[in-house]
Order: sequence, then structure tokens, then C-alpha cells
Amino acid sequence: METSARLYTLNYDELKTYLWASVFVVCNMVLPQVFHLIPQGGIIFAPLSFVILAGSYKFGWKTGVLAAVASPIVNNLVFGLPAWGVLQIMMLKLVVLALAAGLTAQYARRVTLPLLIGVVLASEIVGGLCELILAGNVTATIADFTIGWPGLLLQVIGTYLIIKHTK
Repeated sequence: METSARLYTLNYDELKTYLWASVFVVCNMVLPQVFHLIPQGGIIFAPLSFVILAGSYKFGWKTGVLAAVASPIVNNLVFGLPAWGVLQIMMLKLVVLALAAGLTAQYARRVTLPLLIGVVLASEIVGGLCELILAGNVTATIADFTIGWPGLLLQVIGTYLIIKHTK
């Protein structure tokens, strides 16, 4: 499935970059609260990743990186999650996702399910390897796939539908 969609590559000298990054940070404050009502909902659905993927693919890697860095910090300051022990790893994984999504959209200039699957899998593998190197926690790395597969599906299908149905 392929769709023509309006994709943007916003730069740091544009106000829109900061406005959209702020919108994604706010979404990343609200969405996790909803998913945390489900037992292990944050681990299963990775709501921060969903917003970063959709935002980075639609508005470019620079907007995505801003939101990827700010979202975990703001959530930690406001809600205490993610915990300081995983904050850096989560931020790194979100930045990898933002770069993969934004650069893929920039060069492909279209959105397809196979492209989104590739972005999610590549960022999970790279992010997982970084997590393994930094934290040495193979269980958390594997959990992204064993427990988090519904979230990975949500990211791919949700992002595709959002981009397909927005201007």
C-alpha cells in the first residue's frame, strides 16, 4: 500500500519546527497517561515512539529530534516517568527513531507500509543494540519485540493512516 502524502522537511530556523515539536511533546504527555491505565501499557504500546514516528515522518527529522529529546525530559519532570535510570536510553532510542523516520521520508518522498515497517525495525534494532551496550540489559531489549509487538504494529499502521489522512 502506497499513498501520496504531503511530507515536510522543516528546519531549525522555522517557527513551524518548534510549534510542531511542542505539539508532539504535549501529545507525548497525554498519550502515555492513557496507555498507562492498561497494565504494562507503556511497555506494550510505547506511546512516545508512536508520536515521534508519525511526527518525524510527516515533518522531518529535525522536528522529530527536538520532540524526541524534549518528550522524555518533560514527562520525567511532570510525571516522574520515565525514571532517570532509563531516561537517557529512551531518549537515544527516540532520537534514532526520529532520524530513521525523517530521513526515510525525506529521501523516499512517499509513505508505504513496507517503508514504515523498515523504519520501525531498523530503529528497534539500532536502538536495542545501543540499549544493550549502554545498559547491558538484554531482557529489556528483547521485551521490545516479545511484549511490545502490539505497539510496533500500532506505530506502523497508525502512522500510515495518520499520514494518509492528513494534509
